[in-house]
Amino acid sequence: MTDYKKTLNLPKTSFPMRANLTQNEPKMLSFWEEINAYQEMVKANVNGKPYVLHDGPPYANGHIHMGTAMNKVLKDIIVKSRNMMGFCAQYVPGWDCHGLPIEHKVAQELKAKGKVVPSIVIRKICREYASKFLDIQRKEFKRLGVMGEWDNPYQTMHPSYEAATARELGNFIKNGSVVRGKKPIYWCIDCETALAEAEVEYDDHTSPSIFVAFPVKDHKVKDTFPQADLDKTFAVIWTTTPWTIPGNMAVAVHPEFEYSLVKADNAHYILATELVSDLSEIFGWKAYEIQGKVQGAELEGIKAAHPFIDRESPLVLASYVTLDSGTGLVHTAPGHGREDYETGMKYGLEVLSPLDDQGRFLSSIDFLEGKNVHEANPLVIEKLENAGLLLNQNKLSHSYPHCWRCKKSVIFRATTQWFISMEKNNLRSRALDAIMNDVQWIPAWGRQRIYSMIENRPDWCISRQRNWGVPIIALLCSKCDHTYMDPEWIFSITDKFEAHERGCDYWFEADLHEVMPDGLTCPGCGSQDWKKEDDILDVWFDSGTSFAAVLEKRKECTYPADMYLEGTDQHRGWFHSSLLASVGTRGQAPYKSVLTHGYVVDGDGRKMSKSLGNVIAPQEIIDKYGAEILRIWVAAVDYQEDVRISDEILNRLVDAYRRIRNTSRYFLGNLFDFDPSEDMVANDELLPLDRYALTLILNKHSTMQKAYEKFEFHKIFHTLHNTCVVELSSFYLDIIKDRLYVYPPKSLERRSAQTALFLMLESMLSNMAPVLSFTAEEIYQHLPQKLKRYGRTVFGLRPDFKDYPGSGQDEKDLWDMVYAVRQEVTKAIEPLRKSKELGHSLDSMVVLYVDEDKFDGLKALEKELGFIFIVSKAVVKPMNQAPEGIFKSQEMDGLMVEVSRAPGEKCSRCWIYNETLDSEMACPRCSGIMKELTLD
Repeated sequence: MTDYKKTLNLPKTSFPMRANLTQNEPKMLSFWEEINAYQEMVKANVNGKPYVLHDGPPYANGHIHMGTAMNKVLKDIIVKSRNMMGFCAQYVPGWDCHGLPIEHKVAQELKAKGKVVPSIVIRKICREYASKFLDIQRKEFKRLGVMGEWDNPYQTMHPSYEAATARELGNFIKNGSVVRGKKPIYWCIDCETALAEAEVEYDDHTSPSIFVAFPVKDHKVKDTFPQADLDKTFAVIWTTTPWTIPGNMAVAVHPEFEYSLVKADNAHYILATELVSDLSEIFGWKAYEIQGKVQGAELEGIKAAHPFIDRESPLVLASYVTLDSGTGLVHTAPGHGREDYETGMKYGLEVLSPLDDQGRFLSSIDFLEGKNVHEANPLVIEKLENAGLLLNQNKLSHSYPHCWRCKKSVIFRATTQWFISMEKNNLRSRALDAIMNDVQWIPAWGRQRIYSMIENRPDWCISRQRNWGVPIIALLCSKCDHTYMDPEWIFSITDKFEAHERGCDYWFEADLHEVMPDGLTCPGCGSQDWKKEDDILDVWFDSGTSFAAVLEKRKECTYPADMYLEGTDQHRGWFHSSLLASVGTRGQAPYKSVLTHGYVVDGDGRKMSKSLGNVIAPQEIIDKYGAEILRIWVAAVDYQEDVRISDEILNRLVDAYRRIRNTSRYFLGNLFDFDPSEDMVANDELLPLDRYALTLILNKHSTMQKAYEKFEFHKIFHTLHNTCVVELSSFYLDIIKDRLYVYPPKSLERRSAQTALFLMLESMLSNMAPVLSFTAEEIYQHLPQKLKRYGRTVFGLRPDFKDYPGSGQDEKDLWDMVYAVRQEVTKAIEPLRKSKELGHSLDSMVVLYVDEDKFDGLKALEKELGFIFIVSKAVVKPMNQAPEGIFKSQEMDGLMVEVSRAPGEKCSRCWIYNETLDSEMACPRCSGIMKELTLD
């Protein structure tokens, strides 16, 4: 008897069923390196419209974590997808190499070794430290399958970058936006430096809570409250920072609130009327009497006395005073608060901050000299208590600013710093206009988030008292502290940065007279005794000027960038500083769109932390599952919210991945003998089912491409997975298996199906490649050479389906109906298979009883329906002939299905039952095919 297996076109492919990602991904990385797959991808679009995703630089100070891994994979997906859409999208990765995180680590190492070294040596060690972790992170990012200009990234410590950053400072100085002055800013007493808004995070903190009575002996108070006793009248304030009371210069009231003179315990107290009742309980008053009420505006100018320093503390007006807590009167220390400072400027108050860089009191406050702010709190409270001016004390747990690096609480401290004014040159209003009108924010709520931050932020403090960064190029008069910062002189210095091997180390190494203009005389005092400014620039100014150092300088980039993409915290970080730097010197935003992603949390939605023991490192996932599964996770979740990760989540994705892989293997196995240059069947010659199935897949292709355009990556992965499971595995691929295996290799039946498969595979690969990069490339490399129409790498794939539009609408409507009927037939067969009355569906014969008006065209397909339903025989009859008790569709009105065992015997070649088998147990169809094969 004939061995029919040898006559079938059984699948052939070297593509393995098992992925072995952890072993095979490094081999794929080596292959990409060998062929320079990134450049191959870019070259395919050399004449395409540029698309620039500008990389926000991570700090080069440790291994990558899940947040940075997710960020880089998202960027990679966008760059690859834009290239595969025909854009010329190049990716220049970058690193933030300056700043406190790196200097802090170096300082710890030096301290552990007991070494004290000069600034220039600290800078050298910081540079080496940053270089070390830059290399580590580069390898880790590449292991994720991220492609880009890895051999030539941008680095904020590169001489050309440092020069560009310093030039931008010169540009701000040139347009008059930079001022130097004494203002209160966030100060970390542990790190001994000013902090930017973005370097402050909020955490729980317990503070002393005290109510203090400021004596009011000013006769003017009797004009407002005639009942007041000048020996026993007090303005009462509340504070949680007793250590700031030595800096008190005023007491603020709201001009529109009502205030009362309250008599209690044989004294008079000025309080906000609305709070009197609650405060009486706090102060333990058994009885009290309100002896007068006035609007806050009437209190302006009355002079209180400082509780323990011989100076006045006048009552002033401020609209920020609230009635949420306290007394309605606010202790005002211009050297220790932003709003206090603004009030101080309005009223000409002294900006006093008697502290050193470590938060220790100077000798001007004798009883606190040498004590830090934490040690000062109980001493101030004791001083007030001894003076009889402490009305109440307690403890308060509240949210309080902390340093993002050392995690210690920070203070507001007035020091001499460099600022970029938010008001000069209308920087604030121009930035707000750009936010509203020039930038697309994804998701849309990002617009309001950054708008409110810019709208309410103070002047930008750009100076830091550290070593590792770009210096503020200025000279200070040693006699009167006048600043020399001529822009053209600054630009001449920045040119030397660019030419110097270590960039702005030049400033720290050069002798004063080498950088100082000849004969420079101070216009303030006439002195010629100058010193170099030793403050460095805020690192947010460093990274915020990347548009000037990278977008405007690199051939791969354009300004403004098409997109900036980072986590939501960058609304107050890189997005923020980049916007101000660009608007301030270029008059426009540096980006056309801004996309933000959430944080990575554990499976229960908890923030990852070492203390909880729930931190998952990217390398753990790579070692266990492979980088491909991590990439799938990034694409499968809605990254615009906080993103959960756990083994359970990853295992579900592994199952989904296997389905996609198995579907891909089916494609490869059935295209082993297909040559598109010779065997492609034209769209109008494709068999109707193939044309219809191609329509379904191209519609899915369109859906996924639109999702790429909108950065909705979760829709892409889920669409791809569902397409493999539903439209392909459960429908089309199941049906055409017979044609692919049974018909002669070059027959229309087989070539038509192969044409559809080939086009579908190109569609799938073009949608897979940006996300499932390793697997898409593996599939592409297992294609026979004649099927690789787009070069050496899958990233050169640019499929064009214009010659294959698929079905027309009428044909599609008919096949949509057939598709739906097939699902109902499957439902009708399933009970018989479960009861073992039938085995394979080919054991079945089905009769469809239909309302012919509703199922027009089904009868004409009767000969094809058996293959479509994967039964041995299918018959279509009118509904009025339907017997009792058969399957009635609940989904499709006018359809009933009768299932029975197929008549005849099973064909030994195709397994379809037939009543007229030949002597070789072959059906008429297979007999004819065998003759054809023999003739060939």
